[in-house]
Amino acid sequence: MTRQKIVAGNWKMNKSLSEGTALAEAIKNKLANTEVQVIMCTPFIHLSAVAPIVADTPNLSLGAQNCHQNASGAYTGEISAPMLATMGGIDYVILGHSERRAYFHEDNQILAAKVDAVLENNLKPIFCCGEPLEIREAGTHVALITQQLEEGLFHLSPEDFAKVVIAYEPVWAIGTGVTASPEQAQDMHEAIRKLIANKYGVDAAAATSILYGGSVKPGNAKEIFSKPDVDGGLIGGASLKVDDFLAIVDSH
Repeated sequence: MTRQKIVAGNWKMNKSLSEGTALAEAIKNKLANTEVQVIMCTPFIHLSAVAPIVADTPNLSLGAQNCHQNASGAYTGEISAPMLATMGGIDYVILGHSERRAYFHEDNQILAAKVDAVLENNLKPIFCCGEPLEIREAGTHVALITQQLEEGLFHLSPEDFAKVVIAYEPVWAIGTGVTASPEQAQDMHEAIRKLIANKYGVDAAAATSILYGGSVKPGNAKEIFSKPDVDGGLIGGASLKVDDFLAIVDSH
């Protein structure tokens, strides 16, 4: 089974409204014909402006970086999945990014509720999992990833799980000076796919796109993406540079 190749750009908290619009326009204008699904995950303020830019552009989609688990209520400063859905033009929502887990203390139970909210509103989760350095050094990283997936995703029906994209982030290899090898990326992606197979079957595992989120750059993307269980990348800093981002897309 051929899985969807995906390169998703996570802009994080960067770019003014005008800068973000210009970046999206530039990516659209320079994007060559590709079988790769390219996703721009922008800050909330950019979504309405970027939606018409990506509209009717083959293989170019828009995503949000987060949402609240409740549909509405007294949650000052938050955005709900129904709000995102009613905007139109948004297809994906990043959930469980390592920064959300670390800085905003989002646990697996909160993320399971967010996953449900996103799916209920016909959006697709990009569900992040990954381990910090101390877990990697202790050799318990597979156990942690297993817990993150079991508690965050494995309550889903097979039909809903089929709509999920998974992103593996080796937190220990992001901004630490420690580099994860393509072989280490493949090992974890293979382990994740086996977990999915054990829960949902080999066909579901073969159909699930698993992205790598460990400081992918134009210089290492081709080798990482060549690994059999790596289906693309969740790109941080390089997604803010048009030529770098598109070079990563072209690395497939």
